[in-house]
Amino acid sequence: MKFSVATLVLSTWLWAPGPALAAPGMDEIMHQVDRTLAARRGRYVHPGSLRATNRTHDKTLSPYFFVPRAHPKGIEPLPLKSTSATVSIAGPMARVRVKQIYKNTGAKPIEGIYVFGGSSRAAVHGMRMKIGKRVVEATITERKKARRVYDRARHRGQRASLLSAQRANVFTMRVANIMPGDTITVELDYSELLVPVDSTYSFVFPTVVGPRYGGGAPRRTSRWMGNPTLRSGSKIPHKLGLQIRLRTPIDLKMVKSPSHKIRVRYKSRRAANIRLASSSGSNRDFVLRYQLAGSKIQTGMMTYRQGGEQFFLMMVEPPRRVTPAQIPRREYIFVLDVSGSMSGFPLKTAKGLIKKLLGSLRATDHFNVVLFAGSSVVMAPKSLPVNQANLRHALRVIERQRGGGGTELLAALRKAHAIAPPAVQGISRSLVVLTDGYVGVEAQTFRFIRKNLGRANCFAFGIGSSVNRALIEGLSRAGMGAPFVVLSPGQAAPMADRFRRYIQQPLLTDIRLVFSSPDVYDVIPRRPPDLLARRPLVVMGKYRSKTAPKILVSGYTGAGVFKKTVTRSGAARAASAPLRVLWARTWVEGLMDQLAMVPGDRSLIRALTSLGLTYNLLTRFTSFVAVDKRVVNRTGKVVGVRQPLPLPSGISDGVVGSTVGRHHGVGRPVSVSNPLPPKSPSPGSSGTQDRAAEPESYKRSAPCSVQRRIGGCQCQSNGGGPTVPLHLLLLLPLAIWLVRRRQTQ
Repeated sequence: MKFSVATLVLSTWLWAPGPALAAPGMDEIMHQVDRTLAARRGRYVHPGSLRATNRTHDKTLSPYFFVPRAHPKGIEPLPLKSTSATVSIAGPMARVRVKQIYKNTGAKPIEGIYVFGGSSRAAVHGMRMKIGKRVVEATITERKKARRVYDRARHRGQRASLLSAQRANVFTMRVANIMPGDTITVELDYSELLVPVDSTYSFVFPTVVGPRYGGGAPRRTSRWMGNPTLRSGSKIPHKLGLQIRLRTPIDLKMVKSPSHKIRVRYKSRRAANIRLASSSGSNRDFVLRYQLAGSKIQTGMMTYRQGGEQFFLMMVEPPRRVTPAQIPRREYIFVLDVSGSMSGFPLKTAKGLIKKLLGSLRATDHFNVVLFAGSSVVMAPKSLPVNQANLRHALRVIERQRGGGGTELLAALRKAHAIAPPAVQGISRSLVVLTDGYVGVEAQTFRFIRKNLGRANCFAFGIGSSVNRALIEGLSRAGMGAPFVVLSPGQAAPMADRFRRYIQQPLLTDIRLVFSSPDVYDVIPRRPPDLLARRPLVVMGKYRSKTAPKILVSGYTGAGVFKKTVTRSGAARAASAPLRVLWARTWVEGLMDQLAMVPGDRSLIRALTSLGLTYNLLTRFTSFVAVDKRVVNRTGKVVGVRQPLPLPSGISDGVVGSTVGRHHGVGRPVSVSNPLPPKSPSPGSSGTQDRAAEPESYKRSAPCSVQRRIGGCQCQSNGGGPTVPLHLLLLLPLAIWLVRRRQTQ
């Protein structure tokens, strides 16, 4: 029986992902996620819980080295000629415009394929392609659709570019039909929020992606790792340029770069222009650090309006120096993983860290310990005051632990929160999670932490030779803190000291936010954590009122009650424009953490896609694509050329040895003769893998005339087409009912 038009329409409707959400309401989306997770009762178990599997999994972070083979005569092997960036920093926000210039000095049309790094906090929200005087503004599109648009343009001989995200901080750029003599400029715009650590702001501009070894990683999502690299010490073929305009609301105390030589020109006490002293140095990330001269808790608010939406950002910043009198009373609850995978140096390191923290507590502080594996045990029904007897008891309990059994993190967190707090007003409560991350994690863990930030801070410290970074970083984002990871015994002592300094100086606790208008919504975080000496408080959200809301911030410091009303600092300016995409980017991070717990959840994927499309934002599910209308390559034949990356400074050629260059045909120029646009795969077929995740020259089908001769044609020309048994068509109504029932759950 042949496929009918009705059958095709029915199949398309059945497998459609569903409509994207227009102007997403994030509070409503997260409530829907909660309901979905509660119904599933799903659990994510990291592959690292099986040590053999984890060793293979972690190879994706190991470096490899490959020297590209000689390219055929007439092929330009290095199309990227220069990278430059113009940076504008206003308050806590940075706007960056990156310019990449590609030129084909060879004799044949090429497709440039380039892997490059970006900030892990970057919100990429714009791209354009320039050919001579013509400018083609890229559009944000669903990832698979963008790849099809790009492939079609390349096949037709049009110049085109495609920007995709492979990781939060790794991107691929493809530029098709770069003709001999062509110079093509691709610009991309991104913004990021700069959050100070240890009273120091840092702006990082990544210039190189460290090589990755793809063994053990899923092939369809790791092929970008097979990018060639230049030999160590060889001349880097492209130049680097960087210009920064720095403006701050408080006087600048220090401006420096530990990575590159810079030239700083101060325009005033609060403004400076910075540029690189030379165009070299693209084999290491550029880092700019600066400090402000504030001596007390500072507050400020910025607003921005676009497309009928109004956004605000409020920051409460700690003073540069902290005195003991400013620190309120503290309560620490140590949530210690004592499962089997923690035996050895991880558990030993955790014990040492707890001992140091207990030793630094004051007589006015309290503490407790929750030990968890397959089950969890609380040392005391309520937290104990700090005295010698209680400290000795806690150390004895901790020292007896040897490691064994499975792990249940969420149950341990619930028990920690259930501990009755001390009958003291204005006490700073902190949960300190110490684990290697090889745990059975309920999908609601991150949401549980976010919901309870107003009751307790949550800090994550990862320990182990192959820490589950996804979990540790997700816990840190949920707790609005920085992730700390120890991979070897040699790193333990200095990292533990950094962690201890980070968490032991709360300055403002029991924080309450009161908005002057009820029309404030989609606030991040809804319940703020404590202000720390090394962590400011950042709150973002939207409002519907005509005027910007006033925010009353109250809490407790070591000196007593703190109250301050925060208002907008001047009128809304263009410098606040990144607020819109930074708000969306923060929600993307939270949703991606949830998706890691429940891979493939359709409601989360739709929400992430909708955020990208609504706010012109690059995500794992949306890409930027730009196509020039002119046809410049009538034959449609191009040669795919991977831009070799410089090895990061300090990495040698022999980092992997005999396994060098074996994976995915790394570095070989692939002739793309008459490339056809990829056909949409049918449900359940092997073609359902995400072709958009293949930045290299992918496998292409032969022309239909050839496929018909071997019985494999997939088109519907001349009335032909594959046949389907009648019993499969009869099962379609049942399949429709099952899928729709799943979507409504």
